[in-house]
Amino acid sequence: MLNCDRVSLLPNGGFSFENCRRNNILKDDLRKLGYKAPKPTKTGTTIAGLVFKDGVILGSDTRATDDMVVANKNCIKIHYITPNIYCCGAGVAADAEITTQLISSNMELHALSTGRQPRVATVNRMIKQMLFRYQGHIGASLLVGGVDYTGPHIYSIHPHGSTDKVPFTAMGSGGSAAIAVLEDRFKANMEMEEAKQLVRGAILAGILGDLGSGSNVDLCIITKDNVEFIRPFDVPTKRGVRQGKYQYKRGTTAITSESVTPLELELVEEVVHSIDME
Repeated sequence: MLNCDRVSLLPNGGFSFENCRRNNILKDDLRKLGYKAPKPTKTGTTIAGLVFKDGVILGSDTRATDDMVVANKNCIKIHYITPNIYCCGAGVAADAEITTQLISSNMELHALSTGRQPRVATVNRMIKQMLFRYQGHIGASLLVGGVDYTGPHIYSIHPHGSTDKVPFTAMGSGGSAAIAVLEDRFKANMEMEEAKQLVRGAILAGILGDLGSGSNVDLCIITKDNVEFIRPFDVPTKRGVRQGKYQYKRGTTAITSESVTPLELELVEEVVHSIDME
């Protein structure tokens, strides 16, 4: 453990920036020991969902990133929970994937033991209790949507376990742009086609306004009697066609100097294996 003898007194009133000073002191001590301070993980996604007249629509982009590198252009971010409940995941892809698989398994056992169709509120309760138990170390922001015998429901679940029951919402790094579209155009009891175009517009706003989101728009439409997973629903950023040829003749770039360095190689060991051919 790092030993620090530079202690600052807390102010009597107003804002306290003691933790900022503490972090700077710890960074200096780590640098002296030859270590680097850990950096926060940068994740990127846009997910959105809303309740319409006959059910729920969930949407997501398909770009998976590793810091500033696009790791996957066609990632699935809408996960199966039960036949009538699906979940969108933002944040750390592995955490969201394993969390939804675990909850899906638990909900299957729950349905078998009770003999009844799972409720969306039950999925919400299981997920938030699990995330709260890990105190935010599971980096998954989830958007649960489905239809049960009480009607359509959407819940947003944050990594620390806090939840909200809302008629529409958006999460992820592109969530600010997406929620602006939803707040402007959402209406109660929307028809399916109008609701699909609204979710598409919200995800598209996140794709065009956030570097961590991109590629295609996926939709999942959940009604009382049917589930339709449309992948992709829209491809807003299609790859362009290269217009010219980037080939140059030999000698286009002048060679200012040339040097050849011979390598001295020493034979350390030589082994000969014989192969019997029959």
